[in-house]
Amino acid sequence: MLFEGQLHDLKNLLPWIALRREKQAIRALTEQRRRIYPEDQVKADSEAIMARLEQMHAFRNAQTVMLYYPIHNEVDLRPLLKRYKDQKIFLLPVTHRHSIEVRQYDGELMMKRGHYNVPEPQTSEWKGKIDLIIVPGVVFDPLCNRIGRGGGFYDKFLRSQHHTLKYGVAYDFQVKKHEIPHGRSDKPLDRVITPTQTIGL
Repeated sequence: MLFEGQLHDLKNLLPWIALRREKQAIRALTEQRRRIYPEDQVKADSEAIMARLEQMHAFRNAQTVMLYYPIHNEVDLRPLLKRYKDQKIFLLPVTHRHSIEVRQYDGELMMKRGHYNVPEPQTSEWKGKIDLIIVPGVVFDPLCNRIGRGGGFYDKFLRSQHHTLKYGVAYDFQVKKHEIPHGRSDKPLDRVITPTQTIGL
């Protein structure tokens, strides 16, 4: 038999469980579509997104930009690492069991596959300011809410970056027309960039 305190805790958990299940269902459908997205379309859409990003003052004026290493057909922004290697400091995430550590990108020779088989920089932790964070995600909405890969690492990290601009990048089919499920701790991004539009202007 449940004690009164345990019953109260269970009642508080139920909305969180329902929210998590709803997110999982939306994530699964969109991620499945992304994984079979044609390679030539991934390249074309990624180039279109980079072209939009390169025209933005936030990117052009940023000295330090945090990107990500794409997996499973995510938008591929790696060409930016070469195009601006002499103009900007690029950072990449290193994922630990419950957190993200930020390290400076210093070329492909300094990359090694990490905890989730994603290439990660083998440089020291970056402790300085980050001007712009480009955020991966699975699903977005017109209010710049985001559903990520499911680990919760980015959500926790982004909440700690109070004064840093945060832009999501996505294919058009990843942006839903309706508001997606989100909790009080889920903070919307500043913008979401797709091949055909910029949301959050």
